Amino acid sequence: MKKILLLSLVLILVFIAGCASPKNPEKIIKDEITISAGVNLVAGGYDPTAGYGVWAPDIFHSHLLQVKANNQLENDLATSYEVSPDGLIYTFKIRTDAKFADGHPLTSDDVVFTFTTAKSKASAADLTMLDSIEALDEHTVVFHLKYPWSTFVFHLSEVGIVPKHAYHSNYGDHPVGSGAWKVVEFAKEQQLILMPNEHYYGIKPKFKKVTILKLDEDAALAAAKSGQLDLVLIESEFAKTDVAGMKLYRMAAMDALTVNLPTIPEMTDAAGKKAGNTVTGDPAIRKALNIGIDRQTIIDNALSGFGQVAYGAAPALPWSNGDTFQDNRVEEAKKLLEAAGWKDADGDGVREKNGLRAEFVITGRSNDQARYNTVVALAEDAKKLGIKIIPKSAPWSECREARNIPTCWVFGQPNPIEFYRYYDSSQIGKAVIGNPASYANPEVDAVVKKALTAKNMEEANRYWQEGQTLAQRDVPYLWIARPDVTYLIREGLQLPSLKKLPTRGQGISIVENMNEWFWE
Repeated sequence: MKKILLLSLVLILVFIAGCASPKNPEKIIKDEITISAGVNLVAGGYDPTAGYGVWAPDIFHSHLLQVKANNQLENDLATSYEVSPDGLIYTFKIRTDAKFADGHPLTSDDVVFTFTTAKSKASAADLTMLDSIEALDEHTVVFHLKYPWSTFVFHLSEVGIVPKHAYHSNYGDHPVGSGAWKVVEFAKEQQLILMPNEHYYGIKPKFKKVTILKLDEDAALAAAKSGQLDLVLIESEFAKTDVAGMKLYRMAAMDALTVNLPTIPEMTDAAGKKAGNTVTGDPAIRKALNIGIDRQTIIDNALSGFGQVAYGAAPALPWSNGDTFQDNRVEEAKKLLEAAGWKDADGDGVREKNGLRAEFVITGRSNDQARYNTVVALAEDAKKLGIKIIPKSAPWSECREARNIPTCWVFGQPNPIEFYRYYDSSQIGKAVIGNPASYANPEVDAVVKKALTAKNMEEANRYWQEGQTLAQRDVPYLWIARPDVTYLIREGLQLPSLKKLPTRGQGISIVENMNEWFWE
């Protein structure tokens, strides 16, 4: 009951916008902060074996490897590792000073338990290539793969290590990790209170206590104005709002707002589901959109200018081909459409071909304003080409029918496996994402196979880059923008650079290096 009353008091204080005075910098409690960084950070389910940490950082658990500076993999728990010549055996040495938040030493048995448990679950943590794992001694772990899989080391960076001795059915809401932070109080969908893990082997947090609140968009801005928060995630449309005692913080991200453009005419697949789109199935429509739209104008209109143009995977990624080109080539796009038979015969502003109008729906997730706003801005910009796009705000369940109705996705991972999932023909119709463009190109499939079976990262990256160059000619996906993630932070609060492009993580990625934050 005391916890409920305390939470109510905190929320009341937060919502008194306009009445409360901003925090006096001289009265800031130097060893505590209160933040709101998106609804998902207080959603619970912090279980790496169930997929937590794949799409956003996991600050509770350590990993064998982590994506660090310049989006390169670095050792975390691992001190070194070796790969057999056939690419089937990975042998890891792990550090001897790692402990869980309860003081229990982390050993090879915990690593084996974690990956064995994760493999048994159907989650976002993809370990289908893993055959078995064994502990040779307390600090040596060996992974045996079913087949060579060059991205395997990236999958290891996505799964945090859980304690074998303290794992239970409700572990996701009561994690006991070996990361920088430990959970001391949690009220699902309300608040999360963290304290430093005194046993953490890395950089020690500067704060003794972090309170994380869940706030919707309106309440978040009100809380910022009330002076009750030290950091708050805000939508880009509010990013230029002046708030006394706070300043704007922009975090660039690798995630791109991308629309799948089904490459085949509409049909019914073997499972009885609709797939394909007859309008986008014409390459001229896809290519005209790619070169004819003005990405910067779309960013200005949809994201208030807070974003970067995107033409493909982020150039900062080691496996990206970094492809760029000049867009807004309106006349060239029109000629391409005319040559393919798309003409505006009736003068209504929309082209037709054999009685078919250049018109189709694109869905944007109803719980992600950036996606829907981008679709609306894209539709407005595409009018100049004679292409009519109908924006539709839809729940995630409907957006997943993207093989038939294009939708706005967020594409972007440090793991190159995402190219395989989006572009390889074997992934068409698979769960989660599964190549929603129904794209099939034998040349691309062959290069992807070479990338996955490559014996080292450098060789694999060359193939990933070659695959992108081939696929981008067909435009199965319309890459548009990489939105900046915008926050308001208390003046004096210092956030050292991550030295890489993180994923948006629905705003969560900002806390990845929270153990390095400090008051000036």
